[in-house]
Amino acid sequence: MAEELARVRSAFVWRVTTEILTQLLEALVCDTVLNELEKESILEKNLARADKARSFIDTVRKKGDTACKITIKHLQIKDPSLLSQLRLYSDPSAQQGSSLLEDPPAATRPRILQQLRSFFW
Repeated sequence: MAEELARVRSAFVWRVTTEILTQLLEALVCDTVLNELEKESILEKNLARADKARSFIDTVRKKGDTACKITIKHLQIKDPSLLSQLRLYSDPSAQQGSSLLEDPPAATRPRILQQLRSFFW
């Protein structure tokens, strides 16, 4: 997974918005992938959005494959369009076949529908 983030680093830096980057940082702190100090370091030591994005990707990659996989799953939720543009998958076997975004398993459909209803209604 770290190789996947390395592969898309430039495109991620170019395309990610400050809002999505902040949401990803907060999600990774909640999941204890990053701590508050790491989050603040990424946000405060880098003035430009692109520098923040580079620092974010590099920090997550150093944390290993599990951290990368969690990051990709959060990106799938926060910005599925960006995930698709980057051609990232949280399951390496999905690269062979369909994307995670195409057709969710039947068991997860009710949960997804419930989330959509609560978001839009």
